[in-house]
Amino acid sequence: MTHFLELKSVSYSYQTMEAETLALKEISLQIEEGEFIAIVGPSGCGKSTLLNLICGLIQPDEGEILLKGKPMEEMAMNIGYMLQKDHLFEWRTIYSNVTLGLELQHKLDSNSRKRVDKMLKTYGLSEFAAARPSQLSGGMRQRAALIRTLAMEPELLLLDEPFSALDYQTRLSVCDDIYEILKKENKTAILVTHDLSEAISVGDRVVILGRRPAQIKNIITLSFDQDLTPIQRRNAKPFASYFNTIWKELQENECS
Repeated sequence: MTHFLELKSVSYSYQTMEAETLALKEISLQIEEGEFIAIVGPSGCGKSTLLNLICGLIQPDEGEILLKGKPMEEMAMNIGYMLQKDHLFEWRTIYSNVTLGLELQHKLDSNSRKRVDKMLKTYGLSEFAAARPSQLSGGMRQRAALIRTLAMEPELLLLDEPFSALDYQTRLSVCDDIYEILKKENKTAILVTHDLSEAISVGDRVVILGRRPAQIKNIITLSFDQDLTPIQRRNAKPFASYFNTIWKELQENECS
C-alpha cells in the first residue's frame, strides 16, 4: 500500500564547527490523503526541522521521505508552507499578494485568476481585494496568506504555528476558519504547535515528539462523536481526556 506521505526512519543532525547535534532520530510516520495531523513536543525538539525536511528545504542524513510514493525532491512543488507570520507585502494589494506565488512561477493566467477570485469570494475577502494588508485584521491577513498558499494548488500543506502571532480570541476564530477551508478543499495538512488544545481541536491524530534527539513517543488518534468545528471540539466530552493524556505524555518525556 502506498501512503500519501511516508517518513521512513528519518534522522537529521545539525552541523557546526564544534560538534554535530542529532536533532531527529529514526522518525517513521505514515499519513493518508485528507488527514489533518498535529505535531507537538517540547520547545526546541525539532518540530519545525521536521517540516523543513518534509518540504525539502533540508535533506535527512538517513532515511527517506516519500510523497505519493515518490522522492520528495520530485514532489517539492506540490507542497505549500504557511509560517507564523503572514508575510504579506504592504506595497501590494491583497489580490496581488494572493497571486504572488502564481506570478513568480509564471502560472498567473485566466484559469488561475478565476480560481483565486472564487476563493476570495468563498472565504469573505473579495471586497478587500484592492485593500492593503494594514487595512485588514490579523485574522483576515492569515486568511489571505492561506488563500495565497492554496492558489498554488498544493497537495500537502505544512502549517508552522500559523496562529501564534494572533490574540487568543482571533486565534480561535481563525483556527475555525482555516480548518473549515482545508476540509472544504480536501487538503492534507500537518500542523506544528505548542498549544495542546489547538492540536486536539483540529487534528485527526496528534504526533507526540520527545526531547532532542526527538523520536515519536506516541501517536494519539482523536475520535469525536460527530463532525465538529475546532471550537465545538473544545467543549466536547472527550477533549479533556485527550488533553490529559497528551499532557501526561509530554511531562513524562520532560522528566525522563
